[in-house]
Amino acid sequence: MGDFLKNINWKHVLIMCIGNVFAGMGIGIFKLSGLGTDPFSGMNMAVADMIGMAYGNFQLIVNIVLLIIEIAFGRRFLGIGTVVNAVCLAYITTFFYNIYTGVFGLELVALPVRLVALCVGVVIICLGLSMYQMPDEGVAPYDSLSLIMTDKWPKIPYFWHRMSNDVVCALICYLAGGVIGIGTLVTAFGLGPVIHFFNRVFTGKLLAWVDGE
Repeated sequence: MGDFLKNINWKHVLIMCIGNVFAGMGIGIFKLSGLGTDPFSGMNMAVADMIGMAYGNFQLIVNIVLLIIEIAFGRRFLGIGTVVNAVCLAYITTFFYNIYTGVFGLELVALPVRLVALCVGVVIICLGLSMYQMPDEGVAPYDSLSLIMTDKWPKIPYFWHRMSNDVVCALICYLAGGVIGIGTLVTAFGLGPVIHFFNRVFTGKLLAWVDGE
C-alpha cells in the first residue's frame, strides 16, 4: 500500500477531482434547463424519481454494479478517478442543483433562457470531463463498460458500443418518465469536439505545468 501511495501523482488526482466538480456542476445546469441530460444521468434521475429514492443513492447502487463488472473484466481501467466518479458525481450534481433552485431560486421557463443554460452547461461539463479524463487516473464505471465491450468484440468500433449503451439508458429514462431532449442528443454526440478543445488549450497545458514540463 505504501508503494501504491508513493506512485500516485497527487497533482493529477487534484485536477481529476476538480474536473468531477465541474462535471457535476454542468450536469446540474443540464437538469435545470429541462431539456435533457446525458443518457446515464438521465436514466438514474428518472428511475430514482419513479421509485422515490435520492438520485445520488440510486446512481451509487448502479455504479457499484458496474464497478463489479469493471473489476472483473476491465481492471486496467481502474484508478482513484473510478472511485471518485462512481461515489461522488451524482451527489455533486444534486448539491449544485439544490443551490441553483433552493439558494438562488432559479426556475427556467422561457425556451431561449433554457437554451442558453444548456450551452453554459455544455461548456462547464466539457471542461470538467477534460480535467477528469486527461490525468488518466481511472475510468468511470459506466464509461468503462463501452471500453470493455470494445475489448471483447473488437470488430465493432467503440462508437457503436458507446451508442448502444447510451440508447439503452435513454430508453430506460424515457420509460421511467424522464426527459429526453436536445440536451440528451448534445451530450451523447456533441461533446467530443468541445472536450478536445479544452484538452488542447487548457487541461493539457495545466498538466504540463504541474509536471514541470
